[in-house]
Amino acid sequence: MPSPRRCSGPEMDTSWATAAEIAAAVTSGKVSAVQVTQDALARIGERDPVLNAFTDVLAERALARAATIDKSRQKGPLAGVPFAVKNLFDVKGLSTRAGSKINRELPPATKDQPLIERLEAAGAVLIGALNMGEYAYDFTGENVHDGNAHNPHDVTRMTGGSSSGSGGSVAGGLVPLSLGSDTNGSIRVPASFCGLFGLKPTYGRLTRARSFPFVASLDHLGPLARSTRDLALAYDAMQGPDPEDPVCVDRPAEPVMPVLTRGVAGLRIAVAGGYFRKGAFPEACAALDRVAAALRVDAEIEIPDAASARAAAYVITASEGASLHLQRLRTRAADYDPAMRDRLIAGAMIPAPLVIAAQKFRRRYRGEVLKLFETVDAILAPATPCAAPAIGQQTFVLDGVALPVRPNIGIYTQPISFIGLPVAAVPVPLKPMPVAVQVIAAPWREDIALRIAHALEQAGVCVAPRPAI
Repeated sequence: MPSPRRCSGPEMDTSWATAAEIAAAVTSGKVSAVQVTQDALARIGERDPVLNAFTDVLAERALARAATIDKSRQKGPLAGVPFAVKNLFDVKGLSTRAGSKINRELPPATKDQPLIERLEAAGAVLIGALNMGEYAYDFTGENVHDGNAHNPHDVTRMTGGSSSGSGGSVAGGLVPLSLGSDTNGSIRVPASFCGLFGLKPTYGRLTRARSFPFVASLDHLGPLARSTRDLALAYDAMQGPDPEDPVCVDRPAEPVMPVLTRGVAGLRIAVAGGYFRKGAFPEACAALDRVAAALRVDAEIEIPDAASARAAAYVITASEGASLHLQRLRTRAADYDPAMRDRLIAGAMIPAPLVIAAQKFRRRYRGEVLKLFETVDAILAPATPCAAPAIGQQTFVLDGVALPVRPNIGIYTQPISFIGLPVAAVPVPLKPMPVAVQVIAAPWREDIALRIAHALEQAGVCVAPRPAI
């Protein structure tokens, strides 16, 4: 890739500056928001032909927004920070394609998704929409309609999905902040494969209004970034109730920034055992062990019925996801990725009693897991069973058995998102590829997950590595 273009401000390379650093520089006048935006657009032009993270670049809109910020006296906590969103977010003037061929025929959105509005109200600059797995039913980052996203650390490898462009754009230094969605792991998997910090908030914490759904009872939206401070800044800006989303809680914002540096003293942390150790590749075990050692955690806790939770999550995902697509499957089946189409058709044929049983299990399982947080404040678990596989790789060996890659990347994320717990993914910079660990907290305790993540970052244990290429 070409060398990163330097902005005109002294010693300010915005390729790898964090959102917090950019906002401070713009607010102080060290650099203009317009220059930061121009630099981001230049990097996208130089690098994205290789990474294929963006599907839409909004240069005119972004430059106009940046010019407005430069003229403003109140610049906001994210002043001038370029960001991009997975293309299932409504963006005014764009069709919300959700990674598909069919959706690009939809009329352009007339309003931005609310989280975009909230980030821009905090001073950020939307710069484009990002590649993703078709209809978010993907863990790989491969897309037959828009092309595969490529991992900046090794362009022959997967970014992870379905928030593939969200991971590749931040890890590749195109933007410091992106938004993705997470139904079964689609923020945490790209965070792991691309070496980023990611946050899946509590189910119902951030509004999903004006975004294209996958599985409404499992869908979350959240940020990816190269620092915990950036995650916290974005998360704080996006909080708040929204009557447009019926599951978004009527709960006041609970800012994390004021407590982010409080550290881990007094927190009770345990490592998930049993299911969450079974089948993990050596790199996933090494990452978990490194994080546990840094936190001086030697307690292990068993998350009961995690394997059954994953199976139930599959049933609900397949059946609920299929129900959304029935009409399109009847009339436009040939316009789906065949593998995606076949999974949806199979989901449509799951017997209703099995779906009901999965939902009943879900309620019981949630209650059992919540009891664990009476004795611990956070649980550590692998984010993925391995580092990023090669693009196109069909199988890997888990626990001595050759299994298909695509459905099994999320074996450790699904039992957690299934019950809506908040999770911070923290990157461990192993060689040759990074891999992440999940920091899982009780509902509405994003502050605890991010405090632990920040402590690990400050200790140098969990950092977002710059790609070698």
